[in-house]
Formats: sequence, structure tokens, C-alpha cells
Amino acid sequence: MGKYFGTDGVRGVAGADLTCELAMKIGRGAAAVLTGSTGHRPRILIGRDTRQSGDMLEAALTAGLCSVGADVESLGVLPTPAVAYLVGRYNADAGIVISASHNPMEFNGIKIFAGTGYKLPDEVENEIEVYIDNDCAGIELKTGAEVGRVYRRDDGLQDYVDHLYESIHGDLTGLNVCIDCANGASAAVAQKLFPRLGAKCTFIGIAPDGENINKGVGSTHLENLEKAVVEGGFDCGIAFDGDADRCLGCDEKGQEMDGDKIIALLAMTMKEKGRLDGDTAVVTVMSNLGFIKYMEAQGINTEKTAVGDRYVLENMRENGFAIGGEQSGHVILLHHATTGDGELTAGKLLKLLAESGKKMSELNGIYAQYPQVLVNVTANAAQKKAYKEDEVLAGFIENEQQKLMGMGRVLVRVSGTEPKIRVMVEGQDLDAIHRCADRIVDKINKRILGQ
Repeated sequence: MGKYFGTDGVRGVAGADLTCELAMKIGRGAAAVLTGSTGHRPRILIGRDTRQSGDMLEAALTAGLCSVGADVESLGVLPTPAVAYLVGRYNADAGIVISASHNPMEFNGIKIFAGTGYKLPDEVENEIEVYIDNDCAGIELKTGAEVGRVYRRDDGLQDYVDHLYESIHGDLTGLNVCIDCANGASAAVAQKLFPRLGAKCTFIGIAPDGENINKGVGSTHLENLEKAVVEGGFDCGIAFDGDADRCLGCDEKGQEMDGDKIIALLAMTMKEKGRLDGDTAVVTVMSNLGFIKYMEAQGINTEKTAVGDRYVLENMRENGFAIGGEQSGHVILLHHATTGDGELTAGKLLKLLAESGKKMSELNGIYAQYPQVLVNVTANAAQKKAYKEDEVLAGFIENEQQKLMGMGRVLVRVSGTEPKIRVMVEGQDLDAIHRCADRIVDKINKRILGQ
């Protein structure tokens, strides 16, 4: 991770960490790096989620872009994967999304897609950071007719819905689905897409007011969806996060379906249809051991990367694999998209359900998950840095891993998107992994947080 860019763009509390001044510098730096050699007046798309701070940051970002001669096309509220798709569709030089994804509303973020529709590699983000740190020295500020213009595009929503409809290519007639849009960017898209595919839909989390994105709804709060599905007699439930780049679900009994389960189901279907390139799915080190063992038994290889969908995507592109993702619900279907797309994933999952003739609970039982304990320890940037450098703590964690005697695993990492150190312990003995997690958290609190 860079100084400003984490695993999913620049992110922080809007107005405090992510200020208007920083947004303007990001705009200038991005325009300089991404369009410096194009030889034409650059065009940059901007989309955002429903956070109250989105308008403020878009204005600052737009000012930065226009000040160095880039034209801006504002797409309004759209999912992150919509912007990634539309960059290529509209032949733009870059696309920028203002969103903090699944984070609470006070956070916001800026993530950038190149003209190819892919997120920027680390080295390009590093170039932008150099400009930010140098107050954009060396970037020529335009005057007169060379100053960039701002345009509003209203065709992005329909173009993206059409793309999803064609990519999913399924008939969901007969399904009764409850869909939670997290009061976020998916609300308008989902209400057009899923009924068009033939599903009977009930939508929740479709009344964004600037403050309620991800608040008690969406993929980070599945309990409300699970209750609604059981009480309403739905066939299943689908939940997106604030910018709709991830998708989780639940079956008709209200049991969660995480990213691992969804990837396993889709990968199996792709293998049966001869569409699983390399007979491989790319996942992260967070994926459940039950998932790994099941895939092996089905003749499907699993490539494991560091946590972050950008690393999953890098592996997929380098090796020619078609599906990958994270337990948290980022699923990348490279035949159709250049980034994780929650609504595309949901459509493919619902298509599988409709064609199977089974209940979602039968599909959800594809394999038995190993018990997993995840504890988030709140830590600021300095404390996260101290954790990385603490050799005593590293030795303690390695010793805890050894205590599980091959019957589980320990993974402790700093979050790239939130002020947290994440402690994950997985194994067959639930009591043992709880005790292990407690010991590690206690040690972190004492050595890093001074508690």
C-alpha cells in the first residue's frame, strides 16, 4: 500500500482525512499521469455512491481535473463496476468513483480506473502520490479555452443495465427474491435489472438520503435480510454493499451465503460448461479451508493471493483465469467485467438457482465450512505500522499457529480500507479457535495499544 492509496483507492473520513484539497490534488495528479502521453484533450468519467460528502468531493475532484485541461463527464450515482464498464464503452481516458464501498457514511474514497476499465496498478498510483506530495509541482495549469469543461451524462444507467442483462442472459421467471441495496448505488440499477430478467422482487434499502448508506442494511448487515427472507417466504435473499462491487446472499432458511460459497457454485457451473479457464478459481488467504478442500475434490485448482480484490484480479489477468474473488463477496467474472460486480454476480447466481430446480439451501450446502472466528481490533495508522514491525508479536502469533497442530490456521493482517487489525482463526474445534483468537487479541492490545 502507498501513502494515500490503500488496497481500494484513497479512503478516509470525508473532510478530515479525505479533504477537498487532497481530492483536488488527486484530480490533477491523475490527469497528469493517465493522460500525459495521449496527445488529445482527456475525458474523465466520474461516478459516485449516495454519501452526503459525494457532491463535495466530486466538485473538488472535478476542479482539479479541469484545472489541468481534462474534460469531466459526470455520471451521477452509479455502482463502481458501472463506471469501470462505461470507461471502455464511452472510450474515455479514465474513470473515477467516489465511494467508500461498505464503510459507514462518514467515510468516503476515490478509486481510479484506467481507460481499459481496470484499476490502476501500484506503480501508477505511486506516480500520482509523488504529484500529491509535491503539491502537483510541474503540472501546467490551464487558462482560457484550455480549461476543462464539465458535462452531465444521463445514459450511463441504462447502458449499464443493458450490459448486465446481456451478460447474465438468463430467465429468472418463477423466483421470488428479496434484494437489499444498502441505500447505495445499486438501488436504481437493481430495480430495473432483476424484474427485467423475470424475477419477482421485493427491494429493501432503496431510500438513500445521504446518511443511511450501509446503515443497518446491505452486505455488512445481513441479519435484516435473513429475517425478511424467512418471514416473507422468499426463495432467497441478495445483498449488495454501498457501491455494489460485492454481493452476499442467504437461502430460504435465512442462512448466509458468503463469497466462497458463491464462487464455488459459479466455478462448478463454469467447469460443467467448459468455461472455467485453467480449471482454476483465484481467491485470497481468507478463503475457508472447507472451500479449498471441496474445490480440490472437484478437480478445481485454487490460486491464493493477499487480501484485496486488486491482487485477485492481477493473478487472474497474469494467468488467464476467469473467476476469482473474496469471502467478503467481491466476485470477478473476467469474461464479462474488469472488476468485482455485485449485480452481475447476483444475476449469475440466481440464473443457476432457476436452472437447477433446487432450493437455495441445497445449493448453499455445497460444502461444510470450517468454523472461523474474526475479531477486528481498532488501530490507527501508527499502531498498524507498529504491529507490522513487532517481531515479538510475530513470534507469538506463529506459536499460536503451531498450537493448532495442523487442524486450523491463524491469519492476522492490517486492513487496507479501515483503521483495523483483523485477527482470523479457523479450525475444526470452535472452542480452541476462540481461545486462540482471544490470546492474540489480548497480546495485540497489550503490545500495540497499551491496554
